[in-house]
Amino acid sequence: MRTLNTTLAWVAEGTALCRAAVEGLDETALGAPSLLPGWTRGHVVAHLAGNAEAIGNLVHWARTGEPTPMYGSPRERDAAIEAGARLPADRLVTWFDESARALADAMAGLTEEQWRTEVTTAQGRTVPAGETPWMRGREVLVHAVDLGTGVGFADLPEAFLAELREDILAKRGRANVPVVHGDPAEVTAYLAGRPHTGVTTADGSPAGPLPPWL
Repeated sequence: MRTLNTTLAWVAEGTALCRAAVEGLDETALGAPSLLPGWTRGHVVAHLAGNAEAIGNLVHWARTGEPTPMYGSPRERDAAIEAGARLPADRLVTWFDESARALADAMAGLTEEQWRTEVTTAQGRTVPAGETPWMRGREVLVHAVDLGTGVGFADLPEAFLAELREDILAKRGRANVPVVHGDPAEVTAYLAGRPHTGVTTADGSPAGPLPPWL
């Protein structure tokens, strides 16, 4: 079972992986395709920067009791990603750094009681604020792979991969996903709708593709 301290550690690890992945990338490299269809690496970085601010809104909600939605609207979120993806490389990376640092500081300032405050996600789920590190950890660890700079699911913490598999199966619906076999990291990539190798169904045939998740 994941704990608050564990998920906070995953946030830090995923943030560091993403930061290392974009270190030294120029506009051309950030404009290259990511592993997500239709998104460049710049789109992924802009999404992560905006996501840190959005989750920061939920942390603000937990700290102050003032209802603060993650995003003004889906259209506003998408527009911010598009605009961010076109920023010069140094400004985009600075946005990522500053938003990640602000979120880490805000999370560090919550009390035990504030972590139990109920907040509402962009999908309309009501969850305790203690769920936000898991939400952020998924984003930075999975998208560290999506940046396409060499990080793979096998580079992510094994305990995180196990939690992620359970999370994806619960959200996709276990009845909608075939039973598959393979290396745990590759199975996680398959369930997340990402490139994978060696994942097969019970009869040994290659597992059919799933749509991207997250």
